[in-house]
Amino acid sequence: MKKILIIGKRGFIGKSLNKFLKTKHNVKLISFKEALNFKQIDKYNYVINSSTNKDYIKKKYNKNFDNDLKIVERINNKKIIYVFLSTSKVYKAKPNINEKSKLSPKSNYSKNKLMTEKILFSKLKNNLIILRISNIIGNKLKFSKNLHNTFVDVFYERAKKGIIFDNNQNYKDFISIHKFCEIMNMIILKDLRGTFNLSIGKKVFLNDIVKWLNHFNKNKFKIVNYSRAHTRNFYLNNKKLMSKIKISNNLESLKKDCLNLSKRLFK
Repeated sequence: MKKILIIGKRGFIGKSLNKFLKTKHNVKLISFKEALNFKQIDKYNYVINSSTNKDYIKKKYNKNFDNDLKIVERINNKKIIYVFLSTSKVYKAKPNINEKSKLSPKSNYSKNKLMTEKILFSKLKNNLIILRISNIIGNKLKFSKNLHNTFVDVFYERAKKGIIFDNNQNYKDFISIHKFCEIMNMIILKDLRGTFNLSIGKKVFLNDIVKWLNHFNKNKFKIVNYSRAHTRNFYLNNKKLMSKIKISNNLESLKKDCLNLSKRLFK
């Protein structure tokens, strides 16, 4: 059993990780503000930060906006493993992206994530886990602090208005919050280090995701063609990570999690 400090107690990922991991490890969940003055930080084996802020998401990199850097600068115990939650958006969008694929962040958010990756690696090296995460599927709607509009957020807001998008042949890569937490636990149990893609690792058509999420919607709706000129089609190659943890992570399990989410959304 490991001692794990999770930072970001008001957010979707932090609360989800805490709920899952606390049945298996000694876990404490605190806010970023609390972390800045948390005197026991060096007593933990792992620190996972899920907090962020609007300036880091929207503006150009500034170390004053970097929550991860501020947390790492408070750690004195050289044995602590830091888990950095990065994003698949650091890559150039294309099929079958592996960890050595071209890095081509476009938004300030993705550029900032890549900058933080580099800074943390220079400070922590072998005590760092970088997870480049695809789109997470889960029920964020019950959380008041929601800085990102996810695919599920957009789908649900449109569905409530009776609109379902036809996304044609557009695709992305996804991971359910349940599978994300399960994989995080295995990363800890296997004592991994390094940079990993965390996703289902397959091309998932958006219309399939919409169909699963809309399964329990009993309201009337109309299908509208999604005519956006550019869609960031991509999927990650997750073999580096999955070969080490060897758990089930397939399209059928994603479908099951989406159907369970649909039931909660439209109950």
